[in-house]
Amino acid sequence: MAKPQLEVFSALDKAKTQWYHFKAIVISGMGFFTDAYDLFCICTVTKLLGRLYYYDPASGNPGSLPPNVAAAVNSVALCGTLVGQLFFGWLGDKMGRKRIYGITLMFMVVSTIGSSLSYGHTAKSVMTTLCFFRFWLGISIGGDYPLSATIMSEYANQRTRGAFMAAVFAMQGFGIIAGGAVAIMVSACFNHAYKRPVFAENPSLSTAPQADFVWRIILMVGAVPAVLTYYWRMRMPETARFTVLVARNAKQAASDMSKVLQMEIDEDPQAFEDDDSVNYGLFSTEFLVRHGRHLLGTTFSWFFLDIAFYSQNLFQKDIFTAIGWLPSGKNMNAIEEVYRIARAQSLIVLCSALPGFWFTVLLIDRIGRIPIQLMGFFFMTVFMLAISIPYEHWRGHKCGDDFCGGNNMAFVVLYSFTVFFSNFGPNSTTFIVPAEIFPAHLRSTCHGISAAAGKAGAIVGAFGFLYAAQSPLDQETNAGYPRGIGIRTALLVLAGMNALGFVCTFLVPETNGKSLEELSGEIDEDAVGYKEKH
Repeated sequence: MAKPQLEVFSALDKAKTQWYHFKAIVISGMGFFTDAYDLFCICTVTKLLGRLYYYDPASGNPGSLPPNVAAAVNSVALCGTLVGQLFFGWLGDKMGRKRIYGITLMFMVVSTIGSSLSYGHTAKSVMTTLCFFRFWLGISIGGDYPLSATIMSEYANQRTRGAFMAAVFAMQGFGIIAGGAVAIMVSACFNHAYKRPVFAENPSLSTAPQADFVWRIILMVGAVPAVLTYYWRMRMPETARFTVLVARNAKQAASDMSKVLQMEIDEDPQAFEDDDSVNYGLFSTEFLVRHGRHLLGTTFSWFFLDIAFYSQNLFQKDIFTAIGWLPSGKNMNAIEEVYRIARAQSLIVLCSALPGFWFTVLLIDRIGRIPIQLMGFFFMTVFMLAISIPYEHWRGHKCGDDFCGGNNMAFVVLYSFTVFFSNFGPNSTTFIVPAEIFPAHLRSTCHGISAAAGKAGAIVGAFGFLYAAQSPLDQETNAGYPRGIGIRTALLVLAGMNALGFVCTFLVPETNGKSLEELSGEIDEDAVGYKEKH
């Protein structure tokens, strides 16, 4: 039976861009700002952790995290994120978006502080507690994905919904830059206060004992934006779509949105209260027929994207050291290494990732989600092939501990294009589309499943690249690691992942210019009054 478009939905879809939209973007976006800070700031300090806790004077090299510890430190938050996306995504559909939103933020604050205060004096105790708290941090970060996406999609108007959601996700770029900026400032201050020689000159003195405070301060700062956002998250009303389509209270939704939109909205109290026609389950035949193909597309495209995306971002420092853009660890002291890694990461994000995010914000409602995703996967594949096939040309030849005679700046430029097109492409659209195409009573759950598939890919990428990128020559592998396939071959594999993501995109429908109810099948576009209102 055709269901008429409710006045509250029509008012939200047709609303002009106003203050509450920007407020919702900031409140939701600050969660992503914090998520990105917490997930990627660990990249700036992993080498420092190796120097502090795993230095072996007999090795002749700066300390490095053993393979199992490095894998855990880089991946444990991703494992927690996967769990959080599934659990909080499901809970958001059962208990409401607003109620769960504050819980995830408090989890984030506590676990961030716990990570920075990881106790003990032995390497084992510090790494164990660090991984424990980062797992719980990951769970809270995971909850932010489906809840932020769903809240923003249900608050946004129909005309600029894609731009608003992309703006929320774009806060990820600012979070990564903030992580790099904090690492730069903290390491610069400590390096100035506690001058130490480079490792090659004096291995035992190259790591100042005070460097233990550097990584703790960098991690702890991640709690600040989460605390600042909590009050405003608790003041947001529940979304009208959840209140009407799941809680079955059209009168309450009209009252809430009247305050938000600052206009009178009258709704029939009985509207949708007795309508169970769209309350099919996730494992029902009806869901399989209506959205099975869509869920397959959103999960696999996000899975293949994150294999490449997280491999690139978590191991940028190793790639840039391998091609000679960063000096080897022997030619820096421990705190200086943090500074240089953070500076390189920030430059890449500032020049490529951040512009990519905002190109998506500006263009997504003009050219559509699917064209942007296809274009992004295509150019990610092209540029990944461009840096991997002639890899030896970009790297040059070995000169002592570093490389010379190559063209590392050309490599960095091409690498930056892969980062740009991941963000002006599938890294943004895979976040947006799952929050638009599924029905309200399964929207958060399906977004959580899609995002969890992405984090499964990130875990594959984080573990896989860590081992695969090791040199195939025994004498060039890091201590404790088996031989790998080398960075060049690993980058070729990532190019293949991007190509598979391109193919999976064809399973996903275009959502541009359509209401959420039209996309999910919760309203018949031929219903009385629908066409007149749109």
